[in-house]
Amino acid sequence: MFEFLFKYPPALFSKGHIVFLTPWPVWLMALLVALAAGFLFWHVRQHRGLLTRARSIFIWMLETALVTLLLFMLWHPAISVATLRPQQNIIAVLMDDSRSMGTSEGGKTRLARAQDLFTSKLAPQLASRFQTRLYRFGSDIARVETPNPAFPAAGNATRIGEALNNVVAESSALPLGAVVLLTDGGDTSGGIDLATIARLRQQRIPVHTIGFGREKFAHDLAIEEVIVPQRALADSRVSAQVTLRQNGYTGQRARVSVRDGAKVLASETVEVKPDGATQSTTVVFSAGPAGPRTVQVTLDPLPGEENTSNNSLTRLINVTSRKPRILYVEGEPRWEYKFIRRAVEDDRTLEVVTMLRTTPNKIYRQGIGTPTELEQGFPATADELFSYDGLIIGSVEASYFTPTQQDLIREFANRRGGGVLFLGGRFGLADGGYSHSLISEMLPVKLPAGEGTFHREYSVAELTLAGRESILCRLEEGRDRNAERWKKLPMIANYQVIGDPKPGAVTLADVAPAGQKKTPLLVIENYGRGRTAVLATAGTWRWKMQQEHTDRTHTIFWQQVLRWLVSETPGQVVASTPRQVLSDETSMHLRVEARDKSFQPLGNAHVEAHLVGPDNLSETITLAPQPLETGVYAVDWSAAKPGSYLAEITVSADAKEIGRDVLTFRREDGVSENFHINQDRALLEKLSEQTGGRYYTPSGASRLPEEISYSEAGLTTHATLDLWDMPIVFLLVLALRGGEWLLRRKWGVV
Repeated sequence: MFEFLFKYPPALFSKGHIVFLTPWPVWLMALLVALAAGFLFWHVRQHRGLLTRARSIFIWMLETALVTLLLFMLWHPAISVATLRPQQNIIAVLMDDSRSMGTSEGGKTRLARAQDLFTSKLAPQLASRFQTRLYRFGSDIARVETPNPAFPAAGNATRIGEALNNVVAESSALPLGAVVLLTDGGDTSGGIDLATIARLRQQRIPVHTIGFGREKFAHDLAIEEVIVPQRALADSRVSAQVTLRQNGYTGQRARVSVRDGAKVLASETVEVKPDGATQSTTVVFSAGPAGPRTVQVTLDPLPGEENTSNNSLTRLINVTSRKPRILYVEGEPRWEYKFIRRAVEDDRTLEVVTMLRTTPNKIYRQGIGTPTELEQGFPATADELFSYDGLIIGSVEASYFTPTQQDLIREFANRRGGGVLFLGGRFGLADGGYSHSLISEMLPVKLPAGEGTFHREYSVAELTLAGRESILCRLEEGRDRNAERWKKLPMIANYQVIGDPKPGAVTLADVAPAGQKKTPLLVIENYGRGRTAVLATAGTWRWKMQQEHTDRTHTIFWQQVLRWLVSETPGQVVASTPRQVLSDETSMHLRVEARDKSFQPLGNAHVEAHLVGPDNLSETITLAPQPLETGVYAVDWSAAKPGSYLAEITVSADAKEIGRDVLTFRREDGVSENFHINQDRALLEKLSEQTGGRYYTPSGASRLPEEISYSEAGLTTHATLDLWDMPIVFLLVLALRGGEWLLRRKWGVV
């Protein structure tokens, strides 16, 4: 219909530009239109007869539009467009052979449909006008000589940007007129980068896309992402944050499980949100013994689910055997001190060194490694304090610490990356003068300015919504069971008002005194490279004393709090990678951060990584210092084969070893395609729009061989095509003149 009215296809108008073939200037046409409009306005006013003002203006508009259209045709309009020279240009046809193209729809795979379309329609028509080069692409790209491809849908990935770059590079010295992409658009490389788009636009190469497959499944439940910590302490609890998406199961319940092989470590049941919406849930499980731990997060299939291949993801956790040391400073003998020490006595993964002030000038040390440890009191140097991984400050006033020590406490979290926990007490927090100290900056709350914030009242501890999800507060397996367990805890006999949480802080639990409004009880926050927390009570010991002697609530709570405090405390050498599981990728980015004993960045180090992998792989590589980040070293390395890898990093300076770290990662093939089965029409349309091409459905692709000629790439010639004789022009003339006559007849002024 469009071509009948406008004589030419839409692609010609989008590529060309309007010109006038008469030698007369355009301003003259505009002047004549203005003069005609003025004369017609005068004429209509003089002869409007029985017409109302509104009707006469409408008649004037119709007459003016008719004169404008006639003058437009008199100026001989045409469209100038660049077209590819016949048989002198190359059209690159890229056919996606990834596994998602093997999805069967209506008894035929997407790839089979693409092959049929190319063989029966595109190939003959393109060959009659251009030279055609056919490529298959997925995880890699290769040229296919036969015009009737028979390759299977076996690619483990879809890398559209990489394929386009390769074709453009291969054809850099050839007249490449356009690229045709037959795909479902399920790109597994994270999208097409801006550099690729810029390169195509610079060379004016249009990319025409033909999309195959359904844009969404009617019934599908999928895991979008799983986030687990890269490192964990042995036998500690860790959390997997799972992001889900679904269609067709709104309001139903789905089961999320964490598995180690066939063994289910933990599971949670969630109620799924409306179609297309993403939601997150947290599953808490045990990290187990030291060593690399591979876990699989799965979704149990629901009835009628059309695609179950996207119901699982694998993640890797490096469970360490290190035993972090925590320094606990207490200002007075109290039950909380005793029961905290008792809670960690049987914990093999933690070492708590305590320093108890028994009199103003006397301290009692427990858990020390050497007779001289803490002999002079609280550490006064960075080397001494930074040898610990965590710090607990109990009921001790801020003035007990010198300004230098207060600054060290702040730097312990900020620069060292350690965890600092502040407890409520008679001499703690606001009552201890912390609101006016150097330490106030690192607290996750804004303390009240005055004293008298410590109250001895029986109160209930209640979880917040964030606390229901947090691993710190997980006393029972399962979110709902854990919430019920908290409701049954004995009341605490004291609490401290700690003010409002700072921006970025998270409140995990509130204290609810009888007849009073709630106030924060447990608040956490990231600070610098470390973390800080406030527990505004000295009464959790009642969770042990007022329950059965076999109850482990108090022990579990404090072990989890202390492990959280030190689980992410870095050493002098820290190795990391953006992804520990490479899904259908080979490139691994290894980053190492090196620091000295005072945890200042080490800029003159020698950093090596010894890698061990499949098929007896053993390789040593050197990491290069990063120019914009002092103390950071990095390297990109290719994992050639699927399997598990281990990297042992060694850092030395001045021929002396500074420290070591170990990092594990995996490469898995055949995973990404499971999560990119739907047609990503938005990506294909965007790619075509950005490069000057068009998006086609398979049924509408018959127009492509003709419309592909309009291109400024390759070898072109400019054509000038008349527009004055378009049928739409004559229809408009008839409509304007006929419409005016009909209206005049209706209004009785013919």
